[in-house]
Amino acid sequence: MSLDRARRLLGGPLSVVHLGIDAVVEGARAAGAPVATVPFQPPAGGDPERMAMLESLGAHGERIDGANRAALERFLASEPRLVRVGTARDVVPAMEEDLFLHAGPPISWERMSGPLRGAVIGGLLLEGRADNPEAAERIAAGGGIRFEPCHAHGGVGPMAGLVTPSMPVWVVEDAGDPTRRSFCTLNEGLGKVLRYGAYAPEVIERLRFMADGLAPVLADTLAATGPVDLKLLTAQALQMGDEGHNRNRAGTSLLIRELAAAMVELDRPSDEIGRALAFMHANDHFYLNLSMPMCKCMLMAAEGVPGASMLTVMARNGTDFGVQLSSMPGRWFTGPAQQVDGLYFPGFTAEDANPDIGDSAITETAGLGGFAMAASPAIVQFVGGTVADALATSRRMRRIAVGRNPVWAIPTLDFAGTATGIDLRRVQELTQLPTINTGVAHREPGVGQVGAGLVSPPWSCFHDALAAFVDHCETLPDHG
Repeated sequence: MSLDRARRLLGGPLSVVHLGIDAVVEGARAAGAPVATVPFQPPAGGDPERMAMLESLGAHGERIDGANRAALERFLASEPRLVRVGTARDVVPAMEEDLFLHAGPPISWERMSGPLRGAVIGGLLLEGRADNPEAAERIAAGGGIRFEPCHAHGGVGPMAGLVTPSMPVWVVEDAGDPTRRSFCTLNEGLGKVLRYGAYAPEVIERLRFMADGLAPVLADTLAATGPVDLKLLTAQALQMGDEGHNRNRAGTSLLIRELAAAMVELDRPSDEIGRALAFMHANDHFYLNLSMPMCKCMLMAAEGVPGASMLTVMARNGTDFGVQLSSMPGRWFTGPAQQVDGLYFPGFTAEDANPDIGDSAITETAGLGGFAMAASPAIVQFVGGTVADALATSRRMRRIAVGRNPVWAIPTLDFAGTATGIDLRRVQELTQLPTINTGVAHREPGVGQVGAGLVSPPWSCFHDALAAFVDHCETLPDHG
């Protein structure tokens, strides 16, 4: 800029748009010039080591972009269908009688949080392997059962995510590749339930009804209706006010509508059918346990793409939070589970809350939940904030996403598709973590749910994933 032009610019009314170090504009503010401050974070939060890692990935930028597009295309092409209800021991791969599955990354009994311990105690009571909670604790602590993540078996579980051999599970199958299947237990409802760590007699009684009364009715109904297209059902639910994670009223209603006609025609006692329908009707979260395996099935299609920085798993066990990448399926990058910022039921406070827990963040990984809050203005009554916050969150999540899902359109965003495919690079470059809608479990075993709210992953799992991804890119053939 010439000196004369600079003098003319500075000689007239001056307005400043500022991003960066505040001291730079102190003079302009002191002179009375209007200053508009733009929020700014340097890449990787200004950390030199991570900035260098991001810079090194620039040499592979086109290849990574192409790999992410391929992973996203696989995800979008997936055709998840609800095909049946089965018993875990019969349909979950490698399920054994001494094996309990749980949410999140691998964990031992010694490191388990209160709600996960409570769920394990309840599972041992349910399976008849213990007569009381104290005996159940001794069995768990003494190595009488083994623990593995649901994700290691192609499954997902909300909150504690416990799956025991006798539990009924949904089976979701990719119509484009029927060998690709995911699994999830049936949803118990809210409050004092096993997935929140409760194991009182009424909890066990409800679980036994679900196995002996509800599941057989559902299994026969699906045999009569044939597969249910979950991706399209979810698209309808989003346009009716759900976000696919903490609000599932529309999805549950649509599922009942899909099944009810065939259910009432079953050759079963009318009271069995009536009780099954009443249970589903009374549980607004019934569809969550289908939304989750649907998302898992779609993300499994995106696994194994060399050079892809797109996340395919976010999950937590109440102690650790873990993520996985498309390019490194099965490899966990973990950090401490975080406290939830939310609303609490009467009589409970943040001091009662366990850190974040559950596989349900698979919904955000797939573009639902926190990424689709704009579709669900009513969700703010459950997790806190305002409608404007919900809209802003969905817009903000676009910045860290590989692309959008045109099938899952959001009316309040002019029917734009949900932001889909979290890009590890963008999370680091923009210093912006994903937003997750979640429930809150009491920190002590046996109590149950105490609230709901919003949470983000810990930075450490993304930092470790970035370092491993840089190494991965260096091993790709013709990486230069």
